[in-house]
Amino acid sequence: IYRFVVAAALATSANAFTMPSSSASTSTRLSALDTDAFETSIETFDPLNLSEENSSSTHNNRAAAIAAAAAFMTPLSANAAGPDWGIFEGRTGSLLHPAAMFAMAAFSLSTGLLGFQWRRQRTLGEEISSLKKTLPDLAGASSIADALQIAQSAETVDSAYVAKLKAAMPIESQINELTKERKDLASAGPRDKHFSQGALLAFIGTAFAIEGPLNTYARAGKLFPGPHLYAGAGLVVLWALAAAMVPAMQKGNDAARTVHIGANLAGIGLFGWQVVSGVPILFKVIEFTKWP
Repeated sequence: IYRFVVAAALATSANAFTMPSSSASTSTRLSALDTDAFETSIETFDPLNLSEENSSSTHNNRAAAIAAAAAFMTPLSANAAGPDWGIFEGRTGSLLHPAAMFAMAAFSLSTGLLGFQWRRQRTLGEEISSLKKTLPDLAGASSIADALQIAQSAETVDSAYVAKLKAAMPIESQINELTKERKDLASAGPRDKHFSQGALLAFIGTAFAIEGPLNTYARAGKLFPGPHLYAGAGLVVLWALAAAMVPAMQKGNDAARTVHIGANLAGIGLFGWQVVSGVPILFKVIEFTKWP
């Protein structure tokens, strides 16, 4: 807009430099003078050659104004280069995306491990209950060892019952191990950690998945569609799908749990592909950028 304002001002100012025309009052005063002597003085004193240029001065001034306006309206190289993003388009800003994504890959593995630990803790109860159903009747004893001692010290020893108790001792040991494992998992709290890390992964991962293309556009003025960009977009979609399954999972929907686990496993696979396809891009970024 400012260029058009300048052009209009120049075009208007051009009219201010046209030679003034003779008015009626001037002609009246000149008629009373010696016309021949006045014309002779004009011919002899004309250092700027105004008598010859008077007719074309208006056109010349307007042409100069138009040329100046055209020069103002021509885009300069600084305007064509786009804004200066500073540190964001330098090496520091360009390395934020790969550094964050390498961290997110490790963070994703940690979050997945916590998820399987919570799943293990949740399913251990069912496994322990199933094993307890295979134990023989302990006749009020607290353990198989106590029941076996009572049975062997009875007046009439039931050898078949004693054999069942001895056969169930490995099962009792397995139950004790599973119970201890469940207590250890419960004390570690994988459920809450998995939920917190998953939410943080979705937030930071999505933010830097967007930051990467923005940084590329700031540096190069365009994007470069390819497997790395497509896999990154697919990874964000998988994160959203996994998060969308959480409400149904909390209600005990096994199908939602399967979809959640599958989406996260596929996401980890895409993360592996992102590392493979992103390393060459990282080398190019280091080659064509400077600190900071």
